[in-house]
Amino acid sequence: MRVLLVTGKGGVGKTTVSAATAVRAADLGYRTLVMSTDPAHSLADAFQLEFGDAPTQVTPQLSAQQINSQQRLEESWGEVRDALTDLFDWSGLKGIEAEELTVFPGMEEIFSLVSVRDHVRSGEYDVIVVDCAPTAETLRLLSLPEVLSWYMEKMFPIGRRVAKVVRPMLSKVTSMPVADDKVFEAVARFYERLDGIREILVDPEVTSARLVMNPEKMVIAEARRTYTYLGLFGYAVDAAIVNRVLPETVTDPYFARWREIQKEHMASVEEGFADVAIRELRLFGEEMVGIDRLRTVGQELFADEDPAARLSEGRPFRIEDVNDDVVFIVTVPFAERGDVDVMRHGNELVVTVGPYRRSIILPDSLARRHVRRAQLVEGELRITFSLAP
Repeated sequence: MRVLLVTGKGGVGKTTVSAATAVRAADLGYRTLVMSTDPAHSLADAFQLEFGDAPTQVTPQLSAQQINSQQRLEESWGEVRDALTDLFDWSGLKGIEAEELTVFPGMEEIFSLVSVRDHVRSGEYDVIVVDCAPTAETLRLLSLPEVLSWYMEKMFPIGRRVAKVVRPMLSKVTSMPVADDKVFEAVARFYERLDGIREILVDPEVTSARLVMNPEKMVIAEARRTYTYLGLFGYAVDAAIVNRVLPETVTDPYFARWREIQKEHMASVEEGFADVAIRELRLFGEEMVGIDRLRTVGQELFADEDPAARLSEGRPFRIEDVNDDVVFIVTVPFAERGDVDVMRHGNELVVTVGPYRRSIILPDSLARRHVRRAQLVEGELRITFSLAP
């Protein structure tokens, strides 16, 4: 069973890559599902077919689905939303503002992950390709299971007990609505629906994330940032796919400077994504929509490779808490002490090992800290970040 999460900045071609990957996997005999979690669905446009909330068969081995997250939200959050609406009504906030505040950012998309879990457990598919929302929404989406897990373990029991204690007292002195047990039970059911999602998504044998980008400075910078944050939350990235690269057959002098710029950006990609497979897709001379053209994209992208395989094995870094410090651990196998150099530049960490250099965008939590020391221990570079200089 394989789950492939395809994400990237809006407009880079991630839906085309998702659809082409699914077509290629289906052509190789895998029972394949491609599903969109992007609220602004474009998967149906890529296939030039109509898809709904339920899987629709495209070929004998391929199905496609565009999740209606709003419908799923109504099913699982309705009681909690009504309780919050009552509270806002009591406070004087009414209308569309109150309705917007009863649904927290990212909650609609979270039910897409529930669908992924359900499909994995069903055993109906060998490969599930997820056309994710643009990177910012994807990061929020993938971090939610961990955040909600912390809340349910630490805060939920306390909140429920407090509500039981204060409800009788408040009812005597104020008309402010206080959540009853039915609301807390609805929250618990909501959380139970998320059970098992994180275990599926952080298992590198099951799930891999693939970053799609164009050879452009700002797009590559966002992809690098996404790469860091996916690693921070424990998600394995196995490929960086650079889309719309000018092919060698384009010889018009007008594009000569563009080719030079793209070569410079490709060098940046190779430096920033040295631990994962890097794949290029040329800029096609026509819009690649419809199953036949998607098949062409999939063939060029993977050639003789299995699209469902893990395209790279590396887990480039991990983070550990040690007392008040945070240790950023980079795998550098076979490195000798004299070969390694570490340099900090703003929110960027540059690690040099012999002739090779890695550039890593630091997450905000580390960017605010100072590098206290760096040690090479049994093939791992351990960089300690401290709050104090």
